[in-house]
Amino acid sequence: MRIGAVLWSLAATPRFCVVRTTARLVPPHCLIPRKGCNLASKLRHTDFITAASISSMTSTFSPEKARVPPSIPASTPPITKALFKIGLCQLKVTEDKQRNILHARTAIEEAAEKGAKLVVLPEIWNSPYSNDSFPVYAEDIEAGFDASPSTAMLSDIAGLLNITIVGGSIPERSGDKLYNTCCVFGPDGKLKAKHRKIHLFDIDIPGKITFKESKTLTAGETPTTVDTDVGRIGIGICYDIRFQELAMLYAARGAHLICYPGAFNMTTGPLHWELLQRARAVDNQLYVATCSPARDAGAGYVAWGHSTLIGPFGEVVATTEHDEAIIIAEIDYSQIELRRTNLPLEKQRRGDLYQLVDVQRLNS
Repeated sequence: MRIGAVLWSLAATPRFCVVRTTARLVPPHCLIPRKGCNLASKLRHTDFITAASISSMTSTFSPEKARVPPSIPASTPPITKALFKIGLCQLKVTEDKQRNILHARTAIEEAAEKGAKLVVLPEIWNSPYSNDSFPVYAEDIEAGFDASPSTAMLSDIAGLLNITIVGGSIPERSGDKLYNTCCVFGPDGKLKAKHRKIHLFDIDIPGKITFKESKTLTAGETPTTVDTDVGRIGIGICYDIRFQELAMLYAARGAHLICYPGAFNMTTGPLHWELLQRARAVDNQLYVATCSPARDAGAGYVAWGHSTLIGPFGEVVATTEHDEAIIIAEIDYSQIELRRTNLPLEKQRRGDLYQLVDVQRLNS
């Protein structure tokens, strides 16, 4: 056996290792933990993988063809450090729109005071979450700030505090249509992106919950990635998180982070909320941030809460319970490169067997 360089394992503990041989590739799932394992025992008991073997596998499997068009490498964020603080504002929503706007502004100010350079708000933070409320609370964002007091506040506070805001979502009126819309504002107060919820929340779980957003809302048509002062961010809203293709598309576009303002309910929340976040993060090896309204047991729609930040290894970086809270947590983009080195999934995809097609990029 010819000994090559040792590649330390994906696990946090040093009991695992990947090593090289000219003979064969040992996939990560075949690694065996050995108690008290030291380097010498690793070299005695484990096979080795040559760079030539990896190169041969890459050539045979055509991983670059698994994404159409080819993936865009994650760019270096324009921030001076790859580490910064994010603020997730889990807010209680009332029927008083002006109160909701002022309350959100106060929460954003508090998050910025605690060092957050990126602040995220919940889904439908200016209105009760109901089909009856959406038309009443909807704002014409394209008509300007006079017609949209919610986005006027977001623009003003983003510029004043020199931060980036992923503004949760609000009901948007555009012509005779209504959308569930997220606006992203930069430190200059300018609107950088607008995402309309792509997958509408239409579910029926007998005896538990029935809700059909499509009764009042129209589905968006455009996946949204936006370059900000804190990296490239993909945007989804609540039910969008259930569709892994959208997250895969954002990763292929070079996103560092996906933000999902969302209001899961008391039926699906306990079962799926954290599970879906961790799945989207670990599958795509990036950060996922979610922000929910706080729970109001007396509301027509009761939110699960539990706003969370997930890291690129699927770990829960920070979370909360169901009450109002402002979560401040650190994002370290160097962890993305580390985990993509630990598990080089992009180089191991089978482009000879499957493809993800980004229709928007392909047709642009």
